[in-house]
Amino acid sequence: MKTIALVACGVVVLAAGAASAQQPGAAAPQQQREQRPPDPRSRGGGDCRDNPYNCADAPNPVPTPNTVWMEEMTWMDVRDAMKAGKTSVIIATGGMEPNGPWLATGKHNYVLHANCEAIARKMGNALCAPIVKFVPEGDIETKTIHMASPGTISMREDTFRAILRDTAESLQAHGFKNIIFIGDSGGNQAGQKAIAEELTAKWAGKALAVHVAEYYDYAGVAAYMKSHGIVDGTSDNMHDDPIITLNMFADDPNSVRYNERVKAGKASINGVSVADKAKNAALAKQIVEFRATKTVDAINRLVAAKKPSTASQ
Repeated sequence: MKTIALVACGVVVLAAGAASAQQPGAAAPQQQREQRPPDPRSRGGGDCRDNPYNCADAPNPVPTPNTVWMEEMTWMDVRDAMKAGKTSVIIATGGMEPNGPWLATGKHNYVLHANCEAIARKMGNALCAPIVKFVPEGDIETKTIHMASPGTISMREDTFRAILRDTAESLQAHGFKNIIFIGDSGGNQAGQKAIAEELTAKWAGKALAVHVAEYYDYAGVAAYMKSHGIVDGTSDNMHDDPIITLNMFADDPNSVRYNERVKAGKASINGVSVADKAKNAALAKQIVEFRATKTVDAINRLVAAKKPSTASQ
């Protein structure tokens, strides 16, 4: 009998609770929060009224990390970096494509991870947006150009440009003044130039978008490095060369299958040995430094002239 009585009592309590929840005007706390008008002070994905860390002027409770990559920063880190003068941001575009038997399909993305950081740090007033890893690589349906090879991911040109446009406009909306496009692949250049010109005209002096064609100059890098010991021999006839291999090596030796190639006796490309790890590191550092210096010089010229791209392009 006691069991029956307890069960009956529980049913009554539950029924009463359900009835009270349905009473007009008895909104749950979550519903009450949803019904509140937005608080203009709110940031960080929450409401300023619910937690002071959600407020626009909340002090950062932890030290800022030593990084230029926005994706590694909190919203407070980005806010404070901009207040400290970092009002330029680099949008780097890479790709997913075949590069012979040694290099990872994300070749250009590894290169940009090393180079964008070097460029941003050399500028001193810039951050790196996340790398745009999907770019035009050939027709998807007919599998032209790189789309013939598994592992390739291609974007239609209008999709690629839409990604660039939305990324740049998002950053400009938060107060970045110079939006800088660099592309590590040939198929990225026209879209970047077009969007830079379009947005610079649209922003009408509020901000500047620039396409840095000088960044994409592998022939210039090869000519420079020729005087530093990198001289191609007979071509291996692959989508690979010593410059790109070493630029990737600077970011991650695994991306060029360094250990596996050394073990297999395959640590060379176009007659240039990449077997010596210490030598690779020294040459890779020179490549990254040369490309960063050349790119920063070009950025400074474009920003000073308030031009979205080099006039001769």
